[in-house]
Amino acid sequence: MAAAGTPRESARVAADGARTALGGSFAAISAWERERGRLKVLVNVGELAPDERPFPDAESYPVNEFPEIVGFLHEQWAGGGEPSAWVETADGPRREGSYNHQRVAALRRRGRGCCVVAPIVLHGRAWGELYVARRAGEPVFDRDDADFATVLAAVAAAGIVQTERLAEARRLAFTDALTGLANRRAVDMRLDEALERHRTEGAVVSLVVCDLNGLKRVNDSRGHAVGDRLLERFGSVLSLCGAILPGALVARLGGDEFCLLAVGPPADEVVKVAHELCERAGELELGEGVAVGVASTGDPIGPVHSSRRLFRLADAAQYRAKAARARGPVVAGRDGGTQDPVIRLADAPDSGPATERRRFRR
Repeated sequence: MAAAGTPRESARVAADGARTALGGSFAAISAWERERGRLKVLVNVGELAPDERPFPDAESYPVNEFPEIVGFLHEQWAGGGEPSAWVETADGPRREGSYNHQRVAALRRRGRGCCVVAPIVLHGRAWGELYVARRAGEPVFDRDDADFATVLAAVAAAGIVQTERLAEARRLAFTDALTGLANRRAVDMRLDEALERHRTEGAVVSLVVCDLNGLKRVNDSRGHAVGDRLLERFGSVLSLCGAILPGALVARLGGDEFCLLAVGPPADEVVKVAHELCERAGELELGEGVAVGVASTGDPIGPVHSSRRLFRLADAAQYRAKAARARGPVVAGRDGGTQDPVIRLADAPDSGPATERRRFRR
């Protein structure tokens, strides 16, 4: 039961492996949401009842209906014991103290004869449970099965830990540490995917590049901690504006540069959001507003075969906005089509004096 690529897939693999290993007809993995006091089902595998779904969104149970998941933890594990599985049957308790009316009722309602329940423990704390059931009429789980389920729950826990670590590593790899927005690596990946959709489906791809004005002055006069606060506040403004466009990605590219990537919305909608962004940034207590450049495949900017060209166009538009101290965005292609000064600036050789001011992204 090796860990899979995502927590959900890891739980599915673990549940299906346990079901097969124990000869069950059904298995589930649930997580204990302590802050909500409930046991939330993450995945169901095998023969599902009509009210069960493979990846349920809303299947959860109050923890007070399953006191063993709490009581057993604090009374036994905390005292030096080890978590161990137990068996429930549709006919009643298998051993003293194991009877749970809710589980027994669920077994009967869903045509199952017995189940084995194994707590999943991470870092010494109850994380959730592994649940495996058999059909009515099949052999009832015995003590050896329960011991085996205990081992399988430990293996599942190890897989969950590994998956969580991988997920955290991925999150850190694609997240800007200061603002919590996406980083340049995430933008590059999403932009490549977006342009593939543009080529195959004709989807409109728009890139908004922002240069926060006044950051150096704030850093020099009030310190970098205040400058970081300005970056965080602008990141929040960008995030709020980006939320207007379904599925938009907002990111900090580095230093005082940010961007917004939208796939699908018409160019005019993106430009409208860019105007609102300029207005909101101008209202920030710190800083001196923002220079914003927009490049969209929905405008007459010529063919866009690579992410580099879209970045160069948005960069060039932003450069002109900054040079002109524009209060609103500059949009590539809207001042003369392919003869637009922004497009000529973006397509000029890198060695030219006009482009030395900007280090266009490669």
